[in-house]
Amino acid sequence: MTDTPLSRRNARTGLALAIVLAGMIGLSFASVPLYRAFCKATGFGGTTQTAAAAPGAVADTWIEIRFNADVAPGLAWRFAPEQASMRIHPGERSLALFRATNRSDHAITGNATYNVTPDAAGLYFDKIQCFCFSQQTLEPGETAELPVSFFVDPAMLADRNARDIAAITLSYTFFPAKSQPAEAKVGLLPSAETPSEKEFSR
Repeated sequence: MTDTPLSRRNARTGLALAIVLAGMIGLSFASVPLYRAFCKATGFGGTTQTAAAAPGAVADTWIEIRFNADVAPGLAWRFAPEQASMRIHPGERSLALFRATNRSDHAITGNATYNVTPDAAGLYFDKIQCFCFSQQTLEPGETAELPVSFFVDPAMLADRNARDIAAITLSYTFFPAKSQPAEAKVGLLPSAETPSEKEFSR
């Protein structure tokens, strides 16, 4: 076959298209983790943060935390918060409990997705421990208390886009896990993390 300018041009075009296609495929695989990293870094869409410990209450300001729980279609669970709301100080570690019941006749594993509203609060809502960090498995008829330990970063008070937020809603939705059943089991926080009466009387 004769090596003409046209054939060389076609070869270069084909190579360029192959590189673009490979890049698009690579980007499609990377897009989900990149998007998650972006949301976590910016709080976009009400994405919450994680932290090892709370700094402790640093202001007299009160923030109301409201709780919402939903179950996706196809998951035979009952899922609800044990408290409708609580009032906390920025920087103060708090503990909220949710309750889930498997209403089916077989073990089911679920994954919980979460976010907070308003979206601007996502960058400052920090979870220390949460049932949503891992899959949860409930046996037939089993009921479990699901804890979340959290605080609101006092830095929110210095953010002009978020400092006037007086109430934050923390929402969870449980979906059936892709793998049924999973090895993960429901676990409670250590007894030292049991919420005080003061936390639930607010």
